[in-house]
Amino acid sequence: MSGLQLHELSLSYGEQPILERLNLEIPEGQLVSILGASGSGKSSLLRLIAGLQEPSQGHLHWRGQPIREPSPECGVVFQDYALFPWLNMRDNISLAIRQVQPHLSSASVRRLADGHLLQVGLGSASLRYPFELSGGMQQRGAIARAFALGSPLLLLDEPFGALDPVNRARLQDVLASVWQAARSAKTVLFVTHDVDEALYLGDRVIILGSSPGRVIADLPVPFNRPRYRQTLLASGEFHALREQISDLLVADILRGLSSTRHSELSS
Repeated sequence: MSGLQLHELSLSYGEQPILERLNLEIPEGQLVSILGASGSGKSSLLRLIAGLQEPSQGHLHWRGQPIREPSPECGVVFQDYALFPWLNMRDNISLAIRQVQPHLSSASVRRLADGHLLQVGLGSASLRYPFELSGGMQQRGAIARAFALGSPLLLLDEPFGALDPVNRARLQDVLASVWQAARSAKTVLFVTHDVDEALYLGDRVIILGSSPGRVIADLPVPFNRPRYRQTLLASGEFHALREQISDLLVADILRGLSSTRHSELSS
């Protein structure tokens, strides 16, 4: 099977287990939402997949090859945008393009950069610097840069968590449209705390339990694309799935609290 494969993947910091025996197969072209309480290892999982960290046990493979270090095959978008403040938006995107296509002429790079910015609604902001833009615009720029790399695997770590609801909804739509336009080549893992966001974006929702992080549910999302919020919110199936996921998250949190209390009473 091509795509991303995790086999018996575990991660510990000293005596502290963070992730425990994760087994997952994610086919190419799928957009997967990852949910879980704080401490369930969601960000650690992305770091392992990105090659930024080595697992304590187990194996990760992308397209049949082991993941051992960062690679242009994998792009990452963090919550804090991570744009270079001394470069304007066009140059931020151009830098990514030159990483993977160093042979291109300056004019071709500029054209491609402007095209990626236009795709995320920043066509008029190409010469502006990150500090001149709102948080939502900066995050659109970060998404444009990730797509400019052309990486077939894209990891997003709560990229919209700090945004207001309006900009969050806009960027969800931007991500969905850009991903669908390149669907045959883009596998996306999207970490979020928001159940509605996970269902709106994902083909599938993976829920990590905490202490240590482990897969407690792997649910298909049955809604056709393109998706429309009003249609989903009027759907009984959407509400039933949302409730099922919320119940799983709450139950996991309560288990964690009970375990912590038991440990404190025993010590």
